[in-house]
Amino acid sequence: METPVYDFLRKYAASGTLRAHMPGHKGSALFTELEELFRLDITEINGADSLFEADGIIARSERNTSMLYGSAATAFSAGGSTLCIQAMLAIMKLEDRRVIAARNVHRAFLNAAALLGLDVQWLMSAYSGDILSGELQLTDVEAALAASTTPACLYVTSPDYTGRLADTAALAELCHRYGARLLVDNAHGAHLAFFEENIHPIALGADLCCDSAHKMLPALTGAAFLHTSRAEYAPMLKQAMSFFGSTSPSYLIMSSLDICNRYLDEQIRDDIRNALPKIAELRNAFAGRLVFADGEPFHITVRAAESGFNGTELAELLRSNGVECEYADAELLVLLMSPFSDISDYERLHAALGSAVTGASCSSKSTVNIKPKLPKMALAIREAAFAPAEEIAVEEAEGRICASVKVPCPPAVPIAVSGEVIDRDCIEIFKAYGIKTVLAVKNQ
Repeated sequence: METPVYDFLRKYAASGTLRAHMPGHKGSALFTELEELFRLDITEINGADSLFEADGIIARSERNTSMLYGSAATAFSAGGSTLCIQAMLAIMKLEDRRVIAARNVHRAFLNAAALLGLDVQWLMSAYSGDILSGELQLTDVEAALAASTTPACLYVTSPDYTGRLADTAALAELCHRYGARLLVDNAHGAHLAFFEENIHPIALGADLCCDSAHKMLPALTGAAFLHTSRAEYAPMLKQAMSFFGSTSPSYLIMSSLDICNRYLDEQIRDDIRNALPKIAELRNAFAGRLVFADGEPFHITVRAAESGFNGTELAELLRSNGVECEYADAELLVLLMSPFSDISDYERLHAALGSAVTGASCSSKSTVNIKPKLPKMALAIREAAFAPAEEIAVEEAEGRICASVKVPCPPAVPIAVSGEVIDRDCIEIFKAYGIKTVLAVKNQ
């Protein structure tokens, strides 16, 4: 597959052109280790196209991505899935749709809701033991859609931070039955289109979807895709992104997406095919000693407390054996691999995890059963987020209105959202996750 953005950068770097334009480094780095990157770092010069008005090399590369994912259109983001989430919600705002959302949203969703002045109807999933993963009930979704007196959209995060997948096909069918749109934060699932069975949200009926390419694919941090399955939204993607995106998006990040297209076209399916047996071997090797969460396979999530261990201690022991995990708390340990991981990495992980399990102190199985509830809403999200605020101790927060959101590891269930009243249940969950202070709206 062609790589028009990367090819242009290489050709320009080799041309010896005097750079009488931005950026100020002029293609040279202060440190030799970064020299090649700086040579390829440019701005919107003649022939380089422009991200939000793309009709040249960027547009060609985006069409390649759209073909690979089977979307009606795909737009590049050099601002991560954050920019894509903002754009998806902006399009819903332009259509004046009511936003119904599963509660386990990324902080980017909450910030976008504040910026756009959205009132969100929350759906609580069924959670057990932590606030990172839960199951959204289809009956709750249908009830919310059926009760809406205005056009609506449903926003879900899938996979969630532990790798758990929502029933996207069923959610899409429900949404379309009621004239609603389905938006999926698929930040952790850019690879899902390339399994033997395509389980990417676009293939399963989502109307809009974001992928953080940098999370699961060989792309630079900040590289993401915004997809739509609806032709009428294709011209709206860039318009909505331009509300929030930088006017100087990184060409290095965009070129990494461009190169990633070639990887998706030529290599990822083989890499997935080779990795899946290794992941299965790893899980089977620790059967009986560790309880693994269900989900897409490259999220190897250990239910540490349920296995009789402390996840934080396991993470420290892994670190001492040369393995850095994605996330750990007392309850969970998330080991995030990708199709691009070297096959030998699974052998290293196997050995390190075996050493950690052997060296870890055993504890009684967790009896923690955190079940978040929806606090009372006192102010609109936007009103609270932009109100004068003060940081106070969690223990002093009962009855106060949350100003800005603190979550232990996005995307997780926000314990209290901007505008909600912090109650005793919120305080106990804050304390369970080691959150000592909160931002509260100043009392008038």
